Amino acid sequence: MTFVERQLPPPTPGQSRPKAQVLLGESGPVNEVREAIASAARTNAKVLILGETGVGKEVVAQLIHAHSARANRPFVAVNCSGIPETLLESELFGHARGSFTGAYRDKVGLVRQADRGTLFLDELGEMSLRMQAVLLRFAETGEVQAVGADQPGGRADVRLITATNRDLRAQIESGAFREDLYYRLNVIQIRVPPLRDRGEDILMLFEHYLEHASRTHGLPKPTLTPEAAHQLLTYGWPGNVRELRNVTERVVLRNRPRPLTPDDLPLEIRGAQSASASPAAAVSVTASALESPAPREAGADRVQQLWDRMQVGEDFWAVVREAFRARELTRGELAALVDRGLQETRGSYRALLKVFRLPASDYKRLHAFLYQQQCNLPVAQYRKPRTTGTGQGVASSR
Repeated sequence: MTFVERQLPPPTPGQSRPKAQVLLGESGPVNEVREAIASAARTNAKVLILGETGVGKEVVAQLIHAHSARANRPFVAVNCSGIPETLLESELFGHARGSFTGAYRDKVGLVRQADRGTLFLDELGEMSLRMQAVLLRFAETGEVQAVGADQPGGRADVRLITATNRDLRAQIESGAFREDLYYRLNVIQIRVPPLRDRGEDILMLFEHYLEHASRTHGLPKPTLTPEAAHQLLTYGWPGNVRELRNVTERVVLRNRPRPLTPDDLPLEIRGAQSASASPAAAVSVTASALESPAPREAGADRVQQLWDRMQVGEDFWAVVREAFRARELTRGELAALVDRGLQETRGSYRALLKVFRLPASDYKRLHAFLYQQQCNLPVAQYRKPRTTGTGQGVASSR
C-alpha cells in the first residue's frame, strides 16, 4: 500500500519545506508507525522519534506535521549534528547585533521562523549538555532569548518534534544527556523499525526506488531474477531505506539490458550470500532435520517455555520474535517452534496464526519474518497421514 500525503503550502524564505510525503509498505511494523503518526497528529504534544540511521525519522516528522492542525504553517528541520556547537544556539534562537564577531545585524532564529508550526530537531543525541539546558528552558517556557539579548524577546508557539538514533537512556546513565530534558521531550514516542524487520516491504521499496531512479536518469527500469530478489531479502541493510535507495540508483546506472542476477548487485550485498544459505538449501537442511526425532537438547526447555507462554495468551511477536532479536533464541529453536505449530495445524500456516495468538491480518507479516530467517518450513510432510507411535520433529519430544 502506498501512503501519499497532501502537498504542503509553498515555504516562506528561509523555511525548510518537506518534500511530497510518501510512506510505502504493508508490513505490520509500518502499519504500527502509521497508527502512531495518526495519533500524534491529533495533538500538539511533543514527539520523540527513535530509530537507526536511514530509517526515515524525518519522513515521520513531516507526516505528523502534514496531518496536524499546523499543516498550513511552517515545518522547519534542523540537523543538530550539522551545525557547530558555537553556532547552534544562534541558529535556533537568533542573535543581537554585536553579540559576537561577525554579528553585524540582528538575526531571527529558526524557532521564530517555525512560529505556529513545527520545529524538527534531528540528531538530538549529538547536542551538548549546554545546548540541552538551553533547549530545556525553551521547552518549558516557550520563551525565545536571542544570543546577546538582555532578556527574552517574547514567546514562540512551536510544536517540538525531536529524533535520534542514540540510546538516550544509556546516555543519561553515562551523564551525556539530561534526564529532565528526556522526560520533557518524550511525551509521545514513536520507534521507526529498521528495514531488516520489514521483510515483505523490502522488494516493494526496491521496485519503487528503481522506478524513481530510472525516471531521474532516463534509463530503462531493470527487473530482478528470483535469486537477486532473495539476495535483497537476506541482506541486513545496515543503512536502512537510505542505503536501499542508493543501491537502486547504482543498479540503474549500470544499465544492464537483462534481468539482474546476484552478481549485478553491489559487493556488500553479494557478500551476504556466503553468510546465508540459499532458500533451497535452507529448506533441505531444515526438512532433513525434521524427518526424524532428535535427542533432547538444552534449547528444548527454552522452546517449551516459549510455547507454554503462547498457549496462555501471549502472542508470537512479544514472546518469540523479541527473544530472537535479543539473541536469546537460536534460529534452530525458532524452527523448532514453527515445526511444533505446524504439527498442531497439519501444515496450515493460516491456522498457525491462531496457535501463535496472532490476528488473521498478520498472515503476510508472519510469512515474511519466517522467510527472512529461513524458517518457513515446507508443509508437505505435515500433511502426510500420521503414523501411530512415531515422532514428527525436533519439538515433539517432551
